[in-house]
Amino acid sequence: MPSPIRICALVVVCLGLFEATYAGNDVLGELQLEGTTKVEKTSGVWIDGQYLGYLKELKGSKKILLLPGTHKLAVRQDGYIEFTRDVVLRPGEKQVVTVTMVKDTRYVMPATTSQIKMSVNPDRAAVFLDGQFVGHAAEFGGIAKSLIVAPGHRKISISLPGYETFNTEVDLAPNQKFVLKTDLVKSNSPQMEEPK
Repeated sequence: MPSPIRICALVVVCLGLFEATYAGNDVLGELQLEGTTKVEKTSGVWIDGQYLGYLKELKGSKKILLLPGTHKLAVRQDGYIEFTRDVVLRPGEKQVVTVTMVKDTRYVMPATTSQIKMSVNPDRAAVFLDGQFVGHAAEFGGIAKSLIVAPGHRKISISLPGYETFNTEVDLAPNQKFVLKTDLVKSNSPQMEEPK
């Protein structure tokens, strides 16, 4: 039997896809997230442990519609302290949460680095490096954009609800520039779990 979290995540994904069907529904609550800087707007959003996308895209047809009750909100960005809140939604309520990301002072850029440039389709997918969320694929592709990491053995996972998770491992030499290209494969399951 599916867990309540998986059912809630499935409802969120389905509602985002079929918003017009539920537009007049007074049962669901809406969670609207706001951020003022690029850091907040490009941060990844999780509700009840399920990745939904990055903050600035979660509006319009991708707005967050949830069943009434308490939900766990987590917003993550590499090099920043995780923003968390317990959000209580009532039927038909629209709640706005302002997200403020705070720099993690424990984060230190390595003296020697390597680069990973990504070409991922769809590029809104979440990128995990060694099990930690680091951003979405679009942030690490294109002109003058790449993921800067410490050299060595790295595990990369790329995930998006509705697609199979892509996993790979690479061994990076100091100052190496590595290019990762992939097209995510559609899946029958709209849920995405974080890498273990």
